[in-house]
This record gives sequence, structure tokens and C-alpha cells, in this order.
Amino acid sequence: MKIRRCSCVFMEPREQVRVDLMSILSGGDGLARSMQWFALAPHLAGEVAVTDAECRLLGQLGTEQWVGFDDIPAEDRDALRRLIDVGLVVSADDIDGHHADDERLRAARWHPLSATFHAFTRWSGIDSVSEMKLAGTDNAATMRERLGEPPPASSQCGDGQRLPLPRIAPNEFDDLLARRATCRNFDPSRQVPFDVFAQLLQRVFAAQAEVRVAHDTVFLKKNVPSGGSLHPMECYLIVQHVEGVAPGLYHYQAQEHALEPLAAPATPLRELVMDAVARQHWFADAHVVVLMSPRFDRTFWKYRQHAKGYRVIALEAGHISQTLYLAATEAGLGAFITSAINEVELEQAFGLDPIRQGAIAVCGFGWRAATMETAELDPAERVWVRADA
Repeated sequence: MKIRRCSCVFMEPREQVRVDLMSILSGGDGLARSMQWFALAPHLAGEVAVTDAECRLLGQLGTEQWVGFDDIPAEDRDALRRLIDVGLVVSADDIDGHHADDERLRAARWHPLSATFHAFTRWSGIDSVSEMKLAGTDNAATMRERLGEPPPASSQCGDGQRLPLPRIAPNEFDDLLARRATCRNFDPSRQVPFDVFAQLLQRVFAAQAEVRVAHDTVFLKKNVPSGGSLHPMECYLIVQHVEGVAPGLYHYQAQEHALEPLAAPATPLRELVMDAVARQHWFADAHVVVLMSPRFDRTFWKYRQHAKGYRVIALEAGHISQTLYLAATEAGLGAFITSAINEVELEQAFGLDPIRQGAIAVCGFGWRAATMETAELDPAERVWVRADA
């Protein structure tokens, strides 16, 4: 049997702390501490605790050259068998198991740090609202009380001297920017008109033009910037309340400006949205929910094992969301974006492989409700006007 270490693994020494009665009785602090190594390999489903001997053995095996199992000293073979079982060492014979997962990661050309960050920051089954309440960060007052004084809202540099700049009279674009506010109150009793829905998708997500370099090499022009002009972001829709569009799951085809219907989810749409946005109930009734799903293999085709490859993808999600905010505001709708998402549930619903194409954020749009049940940040009162005003 031929073996080698998996292509990417980071080792983390972690302190384990537990209550120790004997420490208390002997006058200590009542705590016992020990160190444990954890292996973080992005092709695996989770972290793996390893022994000192297993950690040492991982450091001795290469990631490229295959070696024979019998070439490993006999005293290390029990540790080696466990490393094979958990997937930190792969066998050339394991075509459909950990070896195949590791090969997919190699083929996607991830930078090792980015791959590890992406893999180990994905959520599943998280209720972010409950966690905020437990942490005391669900509103500004308790957050200040619990966390103390925050850093200043803006920083100051230099010796205090400033060059005042003139305030230019606002125009229509300034008015649009002033009305841009995250919507946390949607009205599911109204449907978004089909033409408005189509216009928003066209403005925000559609290809506006293309450059064909070869029969198999095309670069798209969209209304947002993209690292290397690669535009890897795919958009998957959960449509709930749109005229002329059956509620369900869709993929948006950016070149053809068309919807591709997908298989119905196992759960009702609203419940899927709740799972997707980590139980942030204020987004559950959004008329259209959009999963921004980057095709990592397209970006990493150019930026191979590049330290900035993942960062330009994250920047693109920000560009898209701001364009969505402005397009929705201009159409009289509200919009939102959140990165507090359960990536695993979204990947399962849309059939995505997180190594090649993952979930980076969820945005959406729809009619704003007539009353504010959940607070929205609108200090200038351009969206909500006080009743006593």
C-alpha cells in the first residue's frame, strides 16, 4: 500500500483545562491543564485530535511522494493506521474516500491558509439570534454594558490640524444613498412585480457584455468589479413572493439572464431561509433570497495557491451587495446582506461542493413592511419617519 500525507494540514497546540478536585485540596487553583494537538485539514469534515507520536509522524511524511506502508518503522505503524483512518494520511488505494477528497482539494488550487479558513468557519445548525442573546450583544445598550467602551467611531491622525472640505449640495444620487438602509421588516402579503424582479437581477447579477479570447475562454463585463475580471460569483435564489415566478429554488444564468429551476427542498421555503440565515427571523419573509456562491476553481484558475485569491472573492461579495442595495432602493424595495449563515445547509439545498463552489454570504430584497417590528438603522429618518414628527 502506497501512502502520503494529505495536501494541506495545520497543527494547533491547544490547552485543555478541567476542574481538578485534588488541586483544590492541595491549595492550588482547582484547575488541571494539559496540551493537545489538533490537526486542521480542509478536505475533512472537522478537526482531528492527534497524539504527539501522530503529530511527529505527520511531520515526517511528504505530500507529493508516495511511500510504502512497510517502509515506515514498525513502532509507528499503529499511529500510521489511525492517521489513514481519519484521513490525514491518504492511501493510493482509497479511490472513493479521503484520497478522492484530498485530490479535489489539490485540483482546486487553494492557498493552504485560505482553504483552512474557509473550511473551519463554515456553520451548520447555528442559531445566531440565540447566541447573541446569550452573549448580551443583541442590542446596543447591553452590548456596551457587557463589552465595555468600544473603539471610537472614526479615527484621528496627525497633530490635530485639519483642512475643512466643502459640503457639496446633494443631488439625486446622494438622495438614493441616503435612502439605502438594511431592511429587517418585509411584507410577505405583497408580491414583487415580475418586471421589477427581472430588472434587479439584470442590474446586479447579469453579464452586460463579454470578451471571447478563445472558444473556451470568456470574460464577462458586469456592473461590479471582480478580481482578474473573472466574476466567479454564482447566484442561487430562494424565490418566495414574486409575480409570475413559482416559489422555489433557482439558479440565475448570468449570460442568458434566465432562471434555471432546481429541485424543491426537503423543508418549506421559509424554514429553509431561517436555516440559511442562522435563525435571523427578520429576514425570513424576504421576497427573494440570494445565495452568493463563488466558484473557487474559476478564481484559482488564475490565482493559483495565491495568498490574496480568497480575499478578492470576499470583496466581490461586498461589491455585489452594495449594488443590490442601491438597485433595490431605486425600485422602492428594501435589501439586506448577512454573512451569519449556515453554509452547510445551503450547500446541501443547492447541491454545492464547498471545495469548488461554496457559500460566502446571503442577500435579498423585497417590499418593506408598513411597520417596524425589528429595529433598522435609519438615524436620518429617510426610510422611517417618527409618528410624532
